[in-house]
Amino acid sequence: MSPKTRGYLFAFLAICIFAGQDAITKYLGDRYPALFITMIRFWAFALFVFGFAATSPGGVRAAIRTRRPWLQIVRGLLLVAEIVIIVFSYVHAGLAMSQSIFQATPLIITVLSIPLLGEAVGWRRGTAVLIGLLGVLVIINPVDIHFDMSLLLPLAASVLFALYSIATRAVSREDTAVTSLFYAGVAGAVAISLIGPFYWSTVKPSDWFALAALCVCGTLSHYFLIRAYGLLPAAEVQPVTYFQLVLNVIVAVSLFGENVTLNMVIGALIVVGAGLFTIWREHQLAKRS
Repeated sequence: MSPKTRGYLFAFLAICIFAGQDAITKYLGDRYPALFITMIRFWAFALFVFGFAATSPGGVRAAIRTRRPWLQIVRGLLLVAEIVIIVFSYVHAGLAMSQSIFQATPLIITVLSIPLLGEAVGWRRGTAVLIGLLGVLVIINPVDIHFDMSLLLPLAASVLFALYSIATRAVSREDTAVTSLFYAGVAGAVAISLIGPFYWSTVKPSDWFALAALCVCGTLSHYFLIRAYGLLPAAEVQPVTYFQLVLNVIVAVSLFGENVTLNMVIGALIVVGAGLFTIWREHQLAKRS
């Protein structure tokens, strides 16, 4: 099996596990506080990044060294806040709707990279962003339905994850990927541990398996995604991640009885198409430079 084939296999495995992780999150989010679920998940994630750092060159000591400590900590805070909000979103806006809107993240990254990273965005990517945001409006469909404030939850999560991604780009100029992963897990775990215990809940015996599965999925998905990025360029991994939307919609309909409307399908196709074009264009510009 060639390295590229293995890279796509790892990416596909990561996406499948992410979809299962979202389904479990939705199930648990209907029964337990979002902060409690996120805290348990980040404890497992922190153990994973410690183990990953320990087996990397230089060990944990090398992973701790960073030239941008405050920005690394902010990354962890952004990630944990995004996960808390997306749990709320799955509960109140629905899994299918949340994931459809969340696909706008690459477009938001493109917009925010202009003031925050000083990147130039040409008319082609600018047009793609406008079309993608139009797709988000089609998904929300504010004309024919009573607008629900819960639809702002996945949009807020998308903005937070875009900020996290931009911060990751910024620190990657000086820090290694292992260092960034380490701080995302540890800073997030510390932050959520200051709040999460106040929302501690008694877990039913039948739900301990789901909680354990959530922790395992969170660990395996990140591991496979790391392996994928180690074998493939980001521009080749990102399009594969859009398959997660398809899997999430299938899960939302079959397991949670959610309805998928025509405007959601059309809007999601517009957003995904615009996102794919933006990613492809960034890849082409990177190759030229």
